[in-house]
Amino acid sequence: MKLKILLLLFFPTLLFAQSFKLTKDVNTGKPLLIGVCPRTALQDSNFAYWFNGNYNLYRPDSLTLNKINGKIKDYKIKIVMGTWCSDSRREVPRFYKILDYLNFPGKDVLLITVNRKMKGLNDETKGLNIKRIPTFIFYKDDKEVGRIIEAPIETLEKDMEKIVNRKK
Repeated sequence: MKLKILLLLFFPTLLFAQSFKLTKDVNTGKPLLIGVCPRTALQDSNFAYWFNGNYNLYRPDSLTLNKINGKIKDYKIKIVMGTWCSDSRREVPRFYKILDYLNFPGKDVLLITVNRKMKGLNDETKGLNIKRIPTFIFYKDDKEVGRIIEAPIETLEKDMEKIVNRKK
């Protein structure tokens, strides 16, 4: 009986498990991630030099983040990025540093890595209208409420604050 209950609890997790692969960039021959990845995939030896470096060097704007700290937990976030893209290599580690500062739950972040044609492993980007990366998409109550595309307009923190506080 206990085994059946455990299987019922974990079976949905198996159905929706991350689906990604490590491949080679057609332009450079360097390693490339595509698909829905866990954050830890960015800390693989192929990507750790830029992910960990940019993460460790970034200092979040705590004054701005304190304005959204209680509100951000009502959101879910999709990150669409390319491990080949210099903007993604700069902004995604910084974004994760901000999320860590806010104690944002990792389960509420979906990381989608794409190739140079903005395609993932399956149809992960279908309907997302991705033109540039990285793209950070914020959802509240399953509705998109804002995006940060390629680079922030001001800073990641201030752009997030505008999205969460619904400012133009």
